[in-house]
Amino acid sequence: MENPPVPTLGVLDLPIAKTLDTAPSLTERPSYVSLSPVTASAKLGVFNSMQTPQSIPAKDRLIVALDVRNIDDARELVNQLDGVVDFFKVGLTLQLAPGVEGLISELIKGGKRVFLDYKYYDIPATLTTAVARAANLGVSFLTVHGSSRLIEGAVRGKGNSALKLFTVTVLTSMDKSDLDEMGYLDHTVQDLVMFRARKALAAGCDGVIASGQEASQIRTMSDEGGKRLLVVTPGIRPDGYPEDDQKRRTTPTEAVSAGADYLVIGRPITEDKDPRSAAQAILSEMQLAFDGRSLSFG
Repeated sequence: MENPPVPTLGVLDLPIAKTLDTAPSLTERPSYVSLSPVTASAKLGVFNSMQTPQSIPAKDRLIVALDVRNIDDARELVNQLDGVVDFFKVGLTLQLAPGVEGLISELIKGGKRVFLDYKYYDIPATLTTAVARAANLGVSFLTVHGSSRLIEGAVRGKGNSALKLFTVTVLTSMDKSDLDEMGYLDHTVQDLVMFRARKALAAGCDGVIASGQEASQIRTMSDEGGKRLLVVTPGIRPDGYPEDDQKRRTTPTEAVSAGADYLVIGRPITEDKDPRSAAQAILSEMQLAFDGRSLSFG
């Protein structure tokens, strides 16, 4: 039986950005390369080229979050990852940074894909206009959240463009205690995630943002409904990575095996002393997981 409607997250429910002045420089960051058994045989970052016909190329499914101090750091990181990563997330950390529009344009003109993670939340008419502008920029992914009417307004804005819209379900930094504080006393995290995923599907969204812990159930639900929702999963932490603010974290292997289509990874790559090697190791782990998933999911 479907859960009763619950209010959607508001603007004040978004996470507070770190103080930019305290962010470490690219040269000061320690290394946290995945230590999982899956990546033990791929420490050089060369992922398996012997893919089955149904295998998904991991390089197409890794999104690196450019959650860095400024545009110069973002450009430096993109250059360090050239040839390894082609998909980048631009979010609230850089939203008001001088030059961000130029960076987005450079990435797209350079053949990169951009995930604009601005979590649009406003009245339907405003969302229609805002999403249309994002589509005109040429970004690939955009996040929205809110009630069905708001999401439908966003869907109208994208029109026939190639832009894909994703509804935010529950932030991966939240657990049941956070929901209780927000008034969702009678719902588990999974309850709320699945409720919002069903609403996103009905409203015409292309996918949802959800942790790897809910990916399998979302995939099953959307497949049964006849339209596949894409699942983009943040909160990814390789084995051996220290505890941080991500409460519903999963490893790359766990998320892909559960059905996640894209992984968004920031600090395990961007705060590593060698971002390129960190990204290559994660890609190796992802590829093995995608290859294994193709045998069961097809």
